[in-house]
Amino acid sequence: MRYQRPKGTADILPGESQHWQYVETVARQVFNKYRFEEIRTPLFENFEVFSRTSGDTSDIVTKEMYDFKDKGDRHISLRPEGTAGVVRAFVENKLYGPEVQKPFKTYYIGPMYRYERPQSGRQREFHQMGIEAFGSDEPALDVEVIAVGMDLFKHFGISNLRLAINTLGDKETRDNYRQALIDYLEPHYDELSEDSQIRLHKNPLRVLDSKDKKDKQFVADAPSILDYLTPEAKAHFDQVKSLLSAIGIDYVVDSTMVRGLDYYNHTIFEIMVDSKALGHGYTTVCAGGRYNGLVEELGGPEVSGVGFGLGMERLILLMEAEGVKFPEEHHLDAYVVGIGDEANAPTLKVVQALRQQEYSADRDYLARKPKAQFKTADRLSAAYTLTLGEKELTTNTIHVKNMNSGNEVSAPLDDVMTDFASVIKNID
Repeated sequence: MRYQRPKGTADILPGESQHWQYVETVARQVFNKYRFEEIRTPLFENFEVFSRTSGDTSDIVTKEMYDFKDKGDRHISLRPEGTAGVVRAFVENKLYGPEVQKPFKTYYIGPMYRYERPQSGRQREFHQMGIEAFGSDEPALDVEVIAVGMDLFKHFGISNLRLAINTLGDKETRDNYRQALIDYLEPHYDELSEDSQIRLHKNPLRVLDSKDKKDKQFVADAPSILDYLTPEAKAHFDQVKSLLSAIGIDYVVDSTMVRGLDYYNHTIFEIMVDSKALGHGYTTVCAGGRYNGLVEELGGPEVSGVGFGLGMERLILLMEAEGVKFPEEHHLDAYVVGIGDEANAPTLKVVQALRQQEYSADRDYLARKPKAQFKTADRLSAAYTLTLGEKELTTNTIHVKNMNSGNEVSAPLDDVMTDFASVIKNID
């Protein structure tokens, strides 16, 4: 039987995995600069963690969740996104307590799972990174979270970005706008898609996010939420816009934008990029916003939160398409060539001694002739080639060659084993 990886998953092979490591390293550096620290939550949670936070009308819950009963008859779900698990951990570990610095700022990086149609940059097992900040209602924190996202893409070498922002307002705003949307859409009920018909009375804002062509014609003329903002919600959004301008971040306001999860309110945003690798026109590569009721929904106190998430598969696809140069991480310092059976154990001792001195080192493990070993050293771009044969073993020396300059020296074997830096200093 021929075994294949499950549909919607991918093997990240050596060479490609170096790109992933680079992205993760850069992200950690940027997050740390803004004082966000890493959190690691389980790959699976109780089903209710996601159903209560994502909303029972969301595509995640109704169509995409990997959920099952375990052997204890517990309803379990593989995590489809990062925020809900982080909030659960925030509540369970009482990170809202007075002894914890506020705002509490954290980030996550890891695999997520959604049962959807696999396509370029979208898999059923995908990887996501994101940040969350809890404990402040200030618009300045919304702006800082947006700034982290924009800074991140700058460090990844991505240009042609567009930041779109909107507000979903407070509860009063949403209640008023919800009724206005229902009043507007109800006369077109029979013309809406089946999904939008189901959502119309449960969560009409979701109709605005519909990808169905029939729905889009009605969405284009739908009332704007900006016309229903309470004075408090308008003041919050006005300050977000003012602070973005103050720190030099350009933006556009998109009043039709909504997020795909029920827990968002006030500021929401999407970072988009114009790249043919992801489709025609601007495509969203990072999205997030504020969620003031989510902590309370999972049993905690009334604590506000704001954050974003981005998919790593799409990010790496974008970086490769845009010609971003990934650093070469697989540098080889030294390749040790052994001549004759007697050199087997000594060459192994040499490569191990070099590794103990923090050099990357390798040797032959296929019993090949010296000529083939030298070819391998050249193909691997080894900085130095070290040769041990009968002559060197007799004199307790080793031949060392700088492959860039061509300079070489016969050095005492003990010096290489204990202080390789001093040996190569003479031939660099």
